[in-house]
Amino acid sequence: MISLEAFLAQIRSGRLAKFSEPLNAATQTALGHYTHGELKGWLGAIEALPDMGSVKVEVKDGTVTLLADRQLSDADRTQFTQALELLHPWRKGPFNLFGIDLDCEWRSNLKWDRILEHIQPLKDRLILDVGCGNGYYCWRMLEQGPQLVLGIDPSYKFMMQFQLTKRYLPESPVFFLPLKGESLPTKMAVFDTVFSMGVLYHRKSPFDHLEELKGCLAPGGELVLETLVIEGDINEVLVPDDRYAQMRNVWFIPSPATLKSWVQRAGFREVRIVDVNQTSTDEQRSTQWMRFHSLADYLDPVNPNLTIEGHPAPRRAILIAKK
Repeated sequence: MISLEAFLAQIRSGRLAKFSEPLNAATQTALGHYTHGELKGWLGAIEALPDMGSVKVEVKDGTVTLLADRQLSDADRTQFTQALELLHPWRKGPFNLFGIDLDCEWRSNLKWDRILEHIQPLKDRLILDVGCGNGYYCWRMLEQGPQLVLGIDPSYKFMMQFQLTKRYLPESPVFFLPLKGESLPTKMAVFDTVFSMGVLYHRKSPFDHLEELKGCLAPGGELVLETLVIEGDINEVLVPDDRYAQMRNVWFIPSPATLKSWVQRAGFREVRIVDVNQTSTDEQRSTQWMRFHSLADYLDPVNPNLTIEGHPAPRRAILIAKK
């Protein structure tokens, strides 16, 4: 089963120490509720992967790349490919694991490039990534030498995808807990930077989410929020009556001005919208490693500026704020 020993040892001293027990308890509760029949197979496939000796992680042209002292044999490559296929679909990337390219649904490096120029340097910072997916952004954060990166996401398949990479980087201060933001201890006030990317529109109460994010931040800490937006003036908000781009759980999509006002109302300061970008089918698309429908299938075939439901096509804003 998933062990928290390394994470708990890492936080035994420092600002997170007093939260080690509630974090452990919340994680054990989450793990105890999980009954997915494939979990045993996922764990077995990861644990059976070959030893690669000394492994390091580098980023090459936006690709999180694992490098080892030796190359994969043909048998190793087959085993790796089978394990990666078992964990299909791969949503966020790209990754390259010992020469195997994972061209994931999202070219997440493009979003990271849009974010990186606007945020405070992450060196020596305590970082939380809420809704981290398979951990692609967590590994990108590691480039800057943070004290610790904690990613949380309730998806167990994302957890397994993260564990496959973490298996070869056990000493890296990057960790994953299968939790939702609302499962964290309240008013932790310990993280220097908190990321929430692609989460706000999935929450029935955006203000509850903003309060949770603020509660995690240390005084003076930085919020990095990325979410869907629509064009429009302040107080304009789209509330889809059913699906949005075939997603069922989309509740509120504000204009950038409305988003900024929400974050200010939640008590943040120095609130800035630093980027607004319409998602392209070059950035989000079906690939060998995500063979289901993707953005192109969710847009109006006549007018790509609309979803198939007739809503404005996905646009995403990046907002930076301070606690």
